[in-house]
Amino acid sequence: MHLDKINRKILSILQQEARITNQQLAERVGLSPSSCLNRVKKLEEQELIGPYLGVLRMEKLCRSVTVIVTVSLKDQSTDSFRAFEKAARDIPEVVECYTVSGTFDFFMRIVAPDMLRYNQINDQLLDINPGMVNLSSHVVLNTDKPFRGYPLEQLLED
Repeated sequence: MHLDKINRKILSILQQEARITNQQLAERVGLSPSSCLNRVKKLEEQELIGPYLGVLRMEKLCRSVTVIVTVSLKDQSTDSFRAFEKAARDIPEVVECYTVSGTFDFFMRIVAPDMLRYNQINDQLLDINPGMVNLSSHVVLNTDKPFRGYPLEQLLED
C-alpha cells in the first residue's frame, strides 16, 4: 500500500490519539469524513495499524514491579528456542518478549504484582530447560521515557 502524506499523517495521529473521532481525524488531515474512514479501513486491512490499545497508568492503578530480563540459552537449538518462546507467551506477566542478536537471546519485560510473584516467574523460566537458561534481571526504578509511538517522520522515506 502506498503511504502518501495523508496516510502518514493519519498513522501519526492515530498512534497518538487512537480514540479520535473520524470527523476530527478527517478535519486534521484535510479529507471528507467518508474518504478518511476509507483510508483508515484500508490501513487496517493491510494490518498497518491495530490492534488499538489503551495505555494504562499502572502506578495509579495498582502496585506492581516491572523487571527487564535478559535471557541467554546455553542450548542454541531450534527446539530450545521454541520451548522458551512458548513459555514466555504462556506467562501473562511477560508483557513483551523479543528474540535478539548479540550477547543475549531474549529481551523481556515482565510486570508482576510483587517480587514474590516475579521470583515464581523467574523459577518457571529457569525450569524450562534446567541448567540451560541464564537470566539477568533488572528492576525498573523509573520510566524516564515511556513508549508513545514510533518516529514516523524519521522512519518513512518521502
